[in-house]
Amino acid sequence: MDHTETITLATREDNPAGSWIRSLWLASCLASIAFVMSSPVSAIRIKDVTHLEGMRDNQLIGYGLVVGLDGTGDGSSTEFHIRSLVAYLRRNGITIDPTLVKVDNVASVIITANLPPFFRPGMRIDVTVSSIGDAESLQGGTLLMTPLKGSDEQVYAVAQGSISVGGFSAGGGGTTVTKNHVTAGKIPGGAIIEAEPPTALQGRGQLNRTLDNPD
Repeated sequence: MDHTETITLATREDNPAGSWIRSLWLASCLASIAFVMSSPVSAIRIKDVTHLEGMRDNQLIGYGLVVGLDGTGDGSSTEFHIRSLVAYLRRNGITIDPTLVKVDNVASVIITANLPPFFRPGMRIDVTVSSIGDAESLQGGTLLMTPLKGSDEQVYAVAQGSISVGGFSAGGGGTTVTKNHVTAGKIPGGAIIEAEPPTALQGRGQLNRTLDNPD
């Protein structure tokens, strides 16, 4: 036994602290291995936790008219819905004096939607319809054909269809019961995409993915 081996043995035998640390490290390794082997193996798709860098939704907006309301539309004090109705009738070959129009089954609304990336013309997206006048409810109404524009003022979709509200409003005998908002609703698949917005991937030789929730 040479001098080096003697020192090594003395260090192992005379240093109980070092032996305790080695034992603790070995126990930790075994516990980690046992935990990994006992955990269920699950696969996560990259597309579920990341997105392509530079790709995002495009917000769309439009102004339109909802018809077919049961007397719950905009009142006579809201003039822009009357002007919009008169302009719509004029485009369809009907000319009428705006002062003679008194309707309560029409409401002016704002339509909003999100256009996800990679959606092609002909595909459908959901839209949200919100009253901007003094309409009491949009329940039972139908949105007339409305172009939806992006921030560049280009038309990317056209919306139309029956509105589904997330509540109700009913009354009788001087009592009215309202649940949730009835002046806003949705049209599932209510907009057809007419054009695809330009993407940031054109002309790029490399694609990067970014974590949705970086940690």
